[in-house]
Amino acid sequence: MTQSMRIVFAGTPEFAAQHLQALLDAGRTIVAVYTQPDRPAGRGQKLAPSPVKQLAMQHGIPVYQPQTLRDPAAQAELAALQADLMVVVAYGLILPQAVLDLPRLGCINSHASLLPRWRGAAPIQRAIEAGDDASGVTVMQMEAGLDTGPMLLKVSTPITAEDTGGTLHDRLAALGSQAVVRAVDALAAGTLQPESQDDALATYAHKLSKDEARIDWRRPAVELERLVRAFNPWPICHTTLGSDALKIHAARVGAGQGEPGHILEASRHGLTVACGVGALSLTRLQLPGGKPLDFADLYNSRREQFAAGQVLGQ
Repeated sequence: MTQSMRIVFAGTPEFAAQHLQALLDAGRTIVAVYTQPDRPAGRGQKLAPSPVKQLAMQHGIPVYQPQTLRDPAAQAELAALQADLMVVVAYGLILPQAVLDLPRLGCINSHASLLPRWRGAAPIQRAIEAGDDASGVTVMQMEAGLDTGPMLLKVSTPITAEDTGGTLHDRLAALGSQAVVRAVDALAAGTLQPESQDDALATYAHKLSKDEARIDWRRPAVELERLVRAFNPWPICHTTLGSDALKIHAARVGAGQGEPGHILEASRHGLTVACGVGALSLTRLQLPGGKPLDFADLYNSRREQFAAGQVLGQ
């Protein structure tokens, strides 16, 4: 039954491509892939296919890239595929009710949080930023609301003190991929028990922006340390030193106190900066035109630039 189930897959980034690969590896029948239209990328700004489209093309799967699924013509195209199930992972387009109703078993979504916590666009980063001790993936039945549907399957993983947005993303992509395969099989067998979400426990994971990656040194060091990890590899926390922009790729809570933004100490172990509460030791930085470097390497060549008493973020 599962092998013959006609699945339409909808997704766009690498996180979604890993889910598609897992379904293909498990021998599931993917009759079509939906993904966002090609976007300009790289220095040349040439149109580039999404990771999901690239994978679909490698496997000879038909690819559809409508600008919207609210268009009756796009809906008719989808209906003609006669899908039993639509699997949606980080697709990036709203699915109207008419689309949710098309597949025989509806649409399921793999969302990178332990719902109802962190509904929305950036659940991985928001969990780290907030200091959550765990994250995970929830496979849910989709409905018209944003990440509000009944939960079908949950898998969790601890968030470690070393986790960045990148490391947690990769772990959840692997966990979610296997969870979706299990959910598809259980749906086909009719063994899943949907569980309603408690809306009172819901939190919203707002989309990331470069603006909020600017360090406000008046905040406590423990919050800023989490922010640095959450926003790596994008949008990367940043500040200024004089006229230079500084990108902060790694930091840890340091020792000392002083006026927020003031450099307290510079050594091979890091650049210690006073915060609203405590201090933050910056351990990996990127200067304009350069690549990310451990602070020990910068300290050797630019010791005067990072002398104590200077102020970051002015």
